[in-house]
Amino acid sequence: MKKLFDSHCHLQDPRIYNVAPQLIQTAFDSGVLHFAVNGVSEKDWHLVKKMGEEYPSCIIPCFGLHPWYVAERTPNWFNILKDLFDSTPSATIGEIGLDKGSRGKQIDFIDQAQVFRQQLELAKELQKPVSIHCVRAFGDLLEIMQRIGPFPGGAILHSYLGSAEMVPALAKLGAYFSFSGYLMSMKPNKAKKMLKTVPTERILLESDSPDALPNSNLGSLLWVPGDATVPQELHNQGKLPDVSISMDCQSHASDALTLPKETLNHPANIHNVLSYVASLLDMPEAELAEISYRNALRLFSCPELEAGGNT
Repeated sequence: MKKLFDSHCHLQDPRIYNVAPQLIQTAFDSGVLHFAVNGVSEKDWHLVKKMGEEYPSCIIPCFGLHPWYVAERTPNWFNILKDLFDSTPSATIGEIGLDKGSRGKQIDFIDQAQVFRQQLELAKELQKPVSIHCVRAFGDLLEIMQRIGPFPGGAILHSYLGSAEMVPALAKLGAYFSFSGYLMSMKPNKAKKMLKTVPTERILLESDSPDALPNSNLGSLLWVPGDATVPQELHNQGKLPDVSISMDCQSHASDALTLPKETLNHPANIHNVLSYVASLLDMPEAELAEISYRNALRLFSCPELEAGGNT
C-alpha cells in the first residue's frame, strides 16, 4: 500500500467536521497516514488544536490567519496565535497568504500584506513550516518572501498554480510546492512544464479537503458521507467507472456528470492527485508517493511520524 502524507487540508471545516473521524479512518485505511490540518481564523483554531490532541500520531495542527478572514481578526489575534505555538509544540503555521482573486479583492490588500508579513516573520523566528495561499499575487508574494526570507523551516506553496518561472526563486527561499486537485484546472502542458521545474525533494501532495475535488473518473473518487450535492446513487454504489466529472454547472456533455462546485472532497482523493502528478512527471506512482511522503516527514520534522501513525 502506498503511504501518503496530506500536506494541507481542513478537517476542522464546519462542512465536514461532524464526519471527520470517519473521513480520517477511511483515508488512513487507504494509505494516507498523516494530515496537516490548517486553521484559517481565530474561530477554528481551537478545533484544530482539539483534533491534534485527539489524533496526535497522524494530525499536524496548523494555526494561521487566512487572507479572507483578516478583517474579522480581534485586536489580540497575534498574541493568541503565539500562545498556541507555546502550548502546542508540534504545531506549524498556516494557512496564511495573499489573495487578489474574486473573494480576495473584497479584503483590503494592505491589511492582507501586513498580516501575512507578521505571520511569515513568526514562522522564520520559530523555524516552523508555513503553509501559504496565493491567488493572483505571486509578484507581491515573492517580494515579501525575499525581504523576510529565507525560511529554514520551509514554506509550503499550497495548491501551487504559479508559473514555472517562479519556481527557482521560491525554492531558493526554502519553498516546497504542494499539489492538489486544483492542478487539474491548469492546461496539462503548462502544468507539466511547471512540475518539471520543481526540485524532486520539494514536491508535496495534498487533498485540500473539503475543497479541490479532483476532476477524475467517478469510479476512482470517494464521497463525503451526507453530501447532498452528490446523487444518492453514487453514495449507494460508490462508483461509475466510465463517467467523468464536469465541475461546470452549465455543462451538459453526455459523457460527464455535472456536479456543483460545492461538492465536497474526501481526503482519500489525494490518491487521484498522486496519479495525475505522476503521469505529468512520467514517474511511477509508487516512486512519487515515496518521494512526497519522505519530503513531508522531513519538512514537518516530528520524530513520532517516522514510525508511522494510527487513528
